[in-house]
Amino acid sequence: MEGDMYENLLEVDEGKTESLSSAWDKIWSETKQMWIVAGPAILVPFSTFGIIVISQAFIGQIDSTELAAYSLVYTVIFRFVLGLQFGMVTGVGTLCGQAFGAKLYHKLGVYLQQSCIISLGVTALMTPLFVFAAPILKALGQDHNIADMAGKYSPWFVAVAFLYAVMYSCNAFLQSQSKNFVVSFYAVLSLVVHVFLSWLLSVKLRYGVIGVMVSTVMAFLIPNIGQIVYIMRGGCQETWRGFTASAFKDLGRTTRLAISSGVMICLEFCYSTILIPLTGNMGNAEVTIDALSICLNISGWAMMISVGFMASTSVRVSNELGRRDGKAAKLSIMVAVGTSFSIGLVVCVFFVVFRENAAYLFTNNEEVAKAVARLSPLLVLLLLLNSVQPVLSGFANGTGQQGIVAYVNLASYYLIGLPLGILLGYVFNLEVEGVWIGIISGTAVQTAILVLMTCMADWNKQISLAQKRISPPSAEDETTHHSTNPH
Repeated sequence: MEGDMYENLLEVDEGKTESLSSAWDKIWSETKQMWIVAGPAILVPFSTFGIIVISQAFIGQIDSTELAAYSLVYTVIFRFVLGLQFGMVTGVGTLCGQAFGAKLYHKLGVYLQQSCIISLGVTALMTPLFVFAAPILKALGQDHNIADMAGKYSPWFVAVAFLYAVMYSCNAFLQSQSKNFVVSFYAVLSLVVHVFLSWLLSVKLRYGVIGVMVSTVMAFLIPNIGQIVYIMRGGCQETWRGFTASAFKDLGRTTRLAISSGVMICLEFCYSTILIPLTGNMGNAEVTIDALSICLNISGWAMMISVGFMASTSVRVSNELGRRDGKAAKLSIMVAVGTSFSIGLVVCVFFVVFRENAAYLFTNNEEVAKAVARLSPLLVLLLLLNSVQPVLSGFANGTGQQGIVAYVNLASYYLIGLPLGILLGYVFNLEVEGVWIGIISGTAVQTAILVLMTCMADWNKQISLAQKRISPPSAEDETTHHSTNPH
């Protein structure tokens, strides 16, 4: 009897060991698959955002007023347009990822064309914002001299915005099928070229701000040309089959998803941007705008890591839902959140140690640097929240729940965070710190809601919705699929 009990205990122990070993194997396998997408996905936003920050750094060394003007155009107007573009392309990326997981390869090329049509159309509609940048900024209460100078730079952002639209569409198309080398290569190349051209045109040849803006446009032209050539010259033979009228057949359904995704992301992008106009009419506007811009740039650099994990989560979740594997989708979220938060902690420690010197990377103004140091505790808190929140947004993207999250963002940011920021900043006279505390509070509420949504997700329902979302809209499309993909 004792021998039987001993044998049973051994069997239980061995079973636990095997189960634990199997769990670690799954986590390790998912981690490798995550980094295949996340690595390049971090490089791309790191590069694109890096181009903007490098431009700011060169302009900041020319003149602090020029820096404030450039920062206004970027943070108030361009980020709004960028949020719409990025969000709408992310919505189409959901369809690409789910179709790829379901092996509906022919659909990806159609979705790429639809993404370009939608994002370029929206960019054209947003162009007047750049044309009338100066009066818009003045209407928002900004310093008139800075707003007038911003109006001189804003037309350059029109070209950048159109280049962004195509680049994002190609990125989503390639990342959904894990074709990451070409994306990474052109991301790094464009950043290196921008550093060299900015130095050559603004410092060596003394073209100043105009030289920096020319370099910026060239930097975004490079990945567009490279990715388009790669796609059309045989790099994506299964998923790109040339231009087709099918891109217009179901454009309405794709546009609806793209719009809901665009609203979701745009509400996030514009939320932090509100800091600038809310504090731009406080005392010492130039120093305030410069200090906040530097803080947002530092936060933006760190957030590029989380944005990479957001893209990875979106691709992994959408792929697994396409394959009808809810458990794998859930595991991908857990691994991505854990990894991103761990990296976020390291970034926070690094910034706390070097906070006194961080501002001098962007400015040589001692007063601005002191203002940045004063805001550093709030920046650390924001860095921690931003290491989790974008990854959970990736869950929403991968499952196609952008419409729901758009309402969550609206309530958390604009009904809680923004009123609280105005109350603390203007009524309780906490000024910049008060406004930012309110903004961060809204982000915390939104993050908490996303955590609940992720924990309570019905994965069988999400699989069913994903299959309906990518189902062929017509019998003709169904026939095309079976003739080209017999498996």
